[in-house]
Amino acid sequence: MMLRLSDVHYAKRVLQKIGSVTKHSNGAESEIEKRAVIKVLLFSTRVQRLYFIIRSYIMGQIGAAVTFLFILFVGSIDAVGMFVFGIFVFLFSLVITRLFDVQITIATKKIVEIMASHRTIRDFIMKHF
Repeated sequence: MMLRLSDVHYAKRVLQKIGSVTKHSNGAESEIEKRAVIKVLLFSTRVQRLYFIIRSYIMGQIGAAVTFLFILFVGSIDAVGMFVFGIFVFLFSLVITRLFDVQITIATKKIVEIMASHRTIRDFIMKHF
């Protein structure tokens, strides 16, 4: 559901449906409903962006560690070998992060909840990463 709410077209349809319902009901209730939908959309967007930031960081760390170990044991590597090795390392890190997807998602949601009270840090991360 969170992923659907971050879709722009779906969000517009939801807001339009709320707007059409509000014509028949109280204006104060409709504003509360619109604000609730907007808050959910913002939360969903933050969770998704932070998820990809965290996952990319983990993938980078896995790739760096595997590359370091490979060069430590082999000694050196040429450009073509590194290109092929890089593809395998990327796929390996992708599989590892997909295996721990549930844990990464839970950690991301907790981080977003913690960052809700730290506006400066949250804005810095969201703008620069």
